[in-house]
Amino acid sequence: PTAVTGDPTTATVIVDGVTLKASRDDLGYWHSNITSTGQWQGADLDVAPSQRTATVHSYSVKVEQGLPLDVEATATQISSILNDERGWTGYQDNSFQLVSDPDQADFTIYVGSAGTVDELCQPDDTRGLVDCRNGNRVALNVDRWLFAAPPYAGQTVDAYRTYLVNHEVGHFLGHEHEYCAGAGLTSPVMAQQSRTREGGCTENGWPTRDNQAP
Repeated sequence: PTAVTGDPTTATVIVDGVTLKASRDDLGYWHSNITSTGQWQGADLDVAPSQRTATVHSYSVKVEQGLPLDVEATATQISSILNDERGWTGYQDNSFQLVSDPDQADFTIYVGSAGTVDELCQPDDTRGLVDCRNGNRVALNVDRWLFAAPPYAGQTVDAYRTYLVNHEVGHFLGHEHEYCAGAGLTSPVMAQQSRTREGGCTENGWPTRDNQAP
């Protein structure tokens, strides 16, 4: 689906033939009625890095069972983001290799229900709302994956997913939060764009486009 916009506080959304009930909280975030199962399906895909750099980070992708997401399609989209030259690939000698064997992965990207992501992120308090990097785990809340976040209103969900993956993988690479450098510039990808676009910056999901004029 595209990002949910408008005034209603409840919505019915069909994702890959599955009907979800969603409600919007007082801050404008949408939450689905997806319940946690705690069971995972791993992507059976191996994708080589688009360029091989001094450091190649291997990763696996897992989607919680019961979500209306195809695990292979989800992994393919994540791989396309991490292999894009606008992203971390080639930036500070990093590249990424998707592996089907989680035992061979340096880190794992999980897409899970809100409750499961909260558990994966402890001791951080993600409040059923946001995402995290916790050690060698990158945990993405399915409600953000499906419905994005208020600061991305008017943008596509794919644009938000690009930011989401690059932001949390940026934490895995050791990057801390950054801040808007000036009104009208693109936001740093390590800014907390899921919460706000502070300082008058515009949306940006690519680290190579931080703090640029339109």
